[in-house]
Amino acid sequence: MSSSQAGPLILPLASPDASVELVGGKGASLARLSAAGLPVPASFHITTHAYRRFVGENHLADAIVAAGGQAGADDPAAFDRAAAQIQALFTQGAMPAEVAALIEQSYLALAQDDPPVAVRSSATAEDLPEMSFAGQMETYLNVRGAGEVLAAVQRCWGSLWTARALGYRAQHGVPTEDISIAVVVQQLVAADVAGILFTANPVTGARDEMMINAAWGLGEAIVGGQVTPDTIIVSRQTGAIASQEIASKAVMTVRVPGGTREEPVPEPKRRQPALQPAQAAELARYGAAIEQLYGHPLDIEWAIRDGRIFILQARPITALPAPRVTLEWKLPSARGQYARSSVIELLPNPLSPLFATLALPVWNETLLPVVESLGFDRRLAGKFRMLTINDYAYAQFDLSFGDSVRLLFSCPALVPRVIPLLRSGRARWADDARPHYANVVGAWAGRDLRAVPAQELLAGARRIVRAAASYYCTVQTGILPLAFMTEPAFTAIYNRFLQRSGDPPALTFVLGFDSSPIQAEKSLYDLAAWARTQPELAEYLARASSLDLVEALASGRSPIPRETYWREFAALFARHLAHFGHAIYDLDFVASVPADDSRPLVETLKYFLSGRGRSPYERQSAAAAARERATQTLLARLKGLRLRIARFLVHAAQRYAPLREDALADVGLGWPLLRRLLREVGRRMVTAGAIAQPDDVFYLTWEEAQAAARALDAGQTLENHLSSVAERRAAHQLESQAAPPVTLPVKERTRFLGLDITHWMPARAPQAAGNTLKGVGASPGRVSGVARVIHGPEEFGAMQPGEILVARITTPAWTALFALASGVVTDVGGPLSHGSIVAREYHIPAVLGTGAATDRIRSGQRLTVDGDAGEVTISR
Repeated sequence: MSSSQAGPLILPLASPDASVELVGGKGASLARLSAAGLPVPASFHITTHAYRRFVGENHLADAIVAAGGQAGADDPAAFDRAAAQIQALFTQGAMPAEVAALIEQSYLALAQDDPPVAVRSSATAEDLPEMSFAGQMETYLNVRGAGEVLAAVQRCWGSLWTARALGYRAQHGVPTEDISIAVVVQQLVAADVAGILFTANPVTGARDEMMINAAWGLGEAIVGGQVTPDTIIVSRQTGAIASQEIASKAVMTVRVPGGTREEPVPEPKRRQPALQPAQAAELARYGAAIEQLYGHPLDIEWAIRDGRIFILQARPITALPAPRVTLEWKLPSARGQYARSSVIELLPNPLSPLFATLALPVWNETLLPVVESLGFDRRLAGKFRMLTINDYAYAQFDLSFGDSVRLLFSCPALVPRVIPLLRSGRARWADDARPHYANVVGAWAGRDLRAVPAQELLAGARRIVRAAASYYCTVQTGILPLAFMTEPAFTAIYNRFLQRSGDPPALTFVLGFDSSPIQAEKSLYDLAAWARTQPELAEYLARASSLDLVEALASGRSPIPRETYWREFAALFARHLAHFGHAIYDLDFVASVPADDSRPLVETLKYFLSGRGRSPYERQSAAAAARERATQTLLARLKGLRLRIARFLVHAAQRYAPLREDALADVGLGWPLLRRLLREVGRRMVTAGAIAQPDDVFYLTWEEAQAAARALDAGQTLENHLSSVAERRAAHQLESQAAPPVTLPVKERTRFLGLDITHWMPARAPQAAGNTLKGVGASPGRVSGVARVIHGPEEFGAMQPGEILVARITTPAWTALFALASGVVTDVGGPLSHGSIVAREYHIPAVLGTGAATDRIRSGQRLTVDGDAGEVTISR
């Protein structure tokens, strides 16, 4: 060890002085492991004092603070500029002579003949339980020779100031002057096999399981996401393998002069397990010992050379999920089949008691005559209904063998009834269903809800729910099946018989239409463009939080001196909400809509205001022009029967592509008013002391709400629901953590009347363990980026431009996030679901219907979304 006036510049690996302040989080962890006798490769620390000596002798401190201070969390480009300035200073700086001599001396002491080493950055805020700096600073592998080591150390110091690291620290409020960096120089293990050991299952949160990722070669291919590793689940108690998924490991990281590179894995080894059971058990034993040393679950990098295990790094698992809630999915009927399909795709969460007891029965009542009109007798029609299992909505198909036979024999009679129903689908929607729905809602225009009796409020709520159910059933028997049939039919014929080399994909023929979600985006874009012409208003909108902005709009008071501009902005925003504020995040009316919580829209508005968002007009115009060119080119070269078939199919697909989104966008047309009616009843119940807050009304059953309304109107004492509402809210929160099976009973294949309908289901059957999720490739392309898991509108503000949106499902109100997202992954959805159609309009890759994305993916992880293959690969 050698010291300067400020402190030691170099420390041995297991030095008792190796604190986080001196050697950073990574270095302190390695020192602790080595001191405990664990097999850590020979190493030494270059302390933060050496870094500060470099900064001081090169007079960099003021320049770093000045450049870093120019970067703001709302301007990603500023981080790039600041990083470029600061790293240039480090590249041009001179290494202090004493520091260089000590590094060279320590390096040569590791082994003879210029040993290959890994030079690893170790920041003072890295690898702590409350932070996740991992991967933001640099590591250099297979560095040989003292001169190369010195250069790598200098680059590591500069990596403290990358754009990504600057942005992360700004986001988490870490001051520039509070951060420093050390470096670990570690003898490189020329690994035969390497990987990561998690001492708790990072997917399920289970503490009695460990997960091992393993691949051939050095571990960098796993860390960087270039390879899908084997995934092994090991029992903590026994060390036995509980399950494993052996991946096709296409590439591996190998040593080459001056560094490393990815090379193809020899074909015979690709499907071979990288780890033997005995090695997995030994790794698990090491993992248990290291977790006991630290006292919390860990993420451990390891390598194996000639059968010997080395521990390369250990850090806390950040954002480890709570152990997954296990619910018993008991079937209401032993012979029934249950699926989360149809309208249930708009109900991703457990239902509120009021929706379950009001809306579901109304939906079933509305659907029954529609099924009967197709020729089914009432008893058989009643076999198709919606119900709840663990408060999640399911569609039930409770058919006996005799029912199935009768259903099969009735199928031929369906055709003459279904064809007229489909032909009239657009007219029934546009001329009857939507006007009726709008009239039911409009009947309440101008009424003072405070003066309306409570029972009348509930009666109005029920009429709105019935109108919504009738509207959806109309869409479900016309617009939706036509959209589901016409686009796939055109795509299949085009791909097989019409497409030539160099022709555009079939998708080109159905993009660029002006659907309701796209109109909503353009409305926000126009509002942002207008606001930019008013500098005072634009400056306020840019700096105000979404909450502050929404509160200012609600107050009616101008937050800027020029009230005229504010009043005009408020009027324009109100007009936007009047047109698009009924778009639903969740069909359950317990969830807010933009009309009564506009913060998610404000985030998108601020994004457009910054000038970073692409013009939706330009995007749509380009897609429409490509569509028209493709259509004209295709039809111009065809003749006769082929021309007639192609023209019919392409025009049918183009006709119904935008109608589907327009129709679904209005499902929640009455929801803003409905929520006001119900919350007014809730407000009165709060005054009477029956519930704690107006929104508690959603946690009553319909019968309880009716009884409360009668008592309110009669001036009687209300039943106290405080404890029952608290219990139901707690149960709802618990159930929200569960992952409802897509079908019950759970099967790899879903069959109906003997037919395999797996591919028609809105989500995939249970996923295999591992880092790869399979789903429906709903929008083509491939993108890698950082995941952002969003569970509802209250989290929309966390979405950052360029992140990959991960959600249970996306409904029309989620479209605002697509302007920011670089890719989309969902639990539920198919090739013609909302997320698919909007993702294709935005030209971003999407994989939908994974069934497990929000369970398996955590915000901040790196993903690769392959919309062509329908696969999502999770990196660290």
